[in-house]
Amino acid sequence: MKTRKKQLCLLFGIILLLVLSSCGSDNSSASSKSSTGGGGTTGAKTHLSIMVGGLSKQIYLPNMLTKQLGYFDQAGLDVTLIDEASGQSSEDSVLAGQVEAGSGSYNHTIELQASGKQMECVVQLDIAPGEAEMVSTKEAGSIKSVKDLKGKNLGVTELGSGTQTLTIALLHNAGIAQSEAHFLPVGAGDTFIAAMQQGRIDAGMTTEPTISRLLSSGVGKVLTDLRTPQSTQAALNGSYPFICLFMKNDYVNSHKDVTQKLANAYVKTLKWMHTHSAEEIADKMPADYYAGNKALYVTALKSQLAIFSPDGTMPSDGPQSVYNIEKETNQTVQGKQIDLKSTYTNEFVSKAS
Repeated sequence: MKTRKKQLCLLFGIILLLVLSSCGSDNSSASSKSSTGGGGTTGAKTHLSIMVGGLSKQIYLPNMLTKQLGYFDQAGLDVTLIDEASGQSSEDSVLAGQVEAGSGSYNHTIELQASGKQMECVVQLDIAPGEAEMVSTKEAGSIKSVKDLKGKNLGVTELGSGTQTLTIALLHNAGIAQSEAHFLPVGAGDTFIAAMQQGRIDAGMTTEPTISRLLSSGVGKVLTDLRTPQSTQAALNGSYPFICLFMKNDYVNSHKDVTQKLANAYVKTLKWMHTHSAEEIADKMPADYYAGNKALYVTALKSQLAIFSPDGTMPSDGPQSVYNIEKETNQTVQGKQIDLKSTYTNEFVSKAS
């Protein structure tokens, strides 16, 4: 009897030990999975959310391509890409702390500083807008230059977006006040095309592959082309770095290791893009991005490959050029002292490996 009692006690002890060991293992795993911030638990990937102002727009292509190439994973990051209508929405979500990073136009960082908020570009993805002011074929007979946009209904992705800023800059250069045109938020892709077909907009600023879809269908024509650095320089009287990866300055300062990992992943993608063809790049993208026409998607990409930065650095003349446009066209910025050096940083891309 005593022997059986000892055996039962021993068995109970072993079971208790296994249960406690299992609980400890679960707690350790949960801690690893929930870890965020400066690199996370050793061996675990740091989770980040990045809100992108239109994942299927080609100007934002490096975001999804980085994920498709597996470079986020290689950098030790578990990244969720969130699709939004415009860079304006991305900016708001970053400021609210809903996401760690956003992808939108660089000029937002200048506008925010004028409003007392701090956000900086940590990787410059596009060194030109990759946009075009398109005019409806029905209106092309009377709208032959930017000067003819006075009093017209002009489409933008969203009010306050980079597309509206670019349109206002074009109008300003043509001597037209922004109050002398009517801006309508019509998104991109199908919604933009429908707005032009239905006559709700006479012209509008949009991106690829919407531009090529409008051209191939005969619905629209190019009025002003911003799909290369050279054409942008001519149209805006200066360079205009556009889409970037931005984060709050205080987050960057307290999460330098995470920011460096992000920079490593994006710079690797940009370098990959400049050693591969448009066809090879397109092959890596989700099929639904082609809008049913992969050949057209490739053609559109070829027309603007030059906009993508080769290494993620901010062009030396870029911030001042963008600021010059902002202070001439944006009342929020006018009369404000802006520290351009705090609106971007090349610290992380210069160290990217």
